Amino acid sequence: MSTIEDTIRDQIAKHPVLLYMKGVPEMPQCGFSAKAVSCLQAAGVPFAYVNVLAAPSIRETLPSVSQWPTFPQLFVGGELVGGSDIVSELAASGELKSLLEAAAAGQAQG
Repeated sequence: MSTIEDTIRDQIAKHPVLLYMKGVPEMPQCGFSAKAVSCLQAAGVPFAYVNVLAAPSIRETLPSVSQWPTFPQLFVGGELVGGSDIVSELAASGELKSLLEAAAAGQAQG
């Protein structure tokens, strides 16, 4: 029987770029999630998402898995990048796009 933690680890492993957020990209339910989505969309690399408001068990469990207390949480290549402030900083410096493109390319080769 799989646990919520197994489900989270599986989601992170399956998607090269994964955002755990409040709401959906078309309608974020908090400003921080909206900011992260905006940065990801500007980078032009497809990303998967999980709406933690629609998945309370994931919302409760993810912080202990990732060691990050707040949402959104961006995972790239199976690693936690961080929340909206870090995503915004990476986007402003240009690093986010190359990080996302490298993860997407790695997925295509894998």
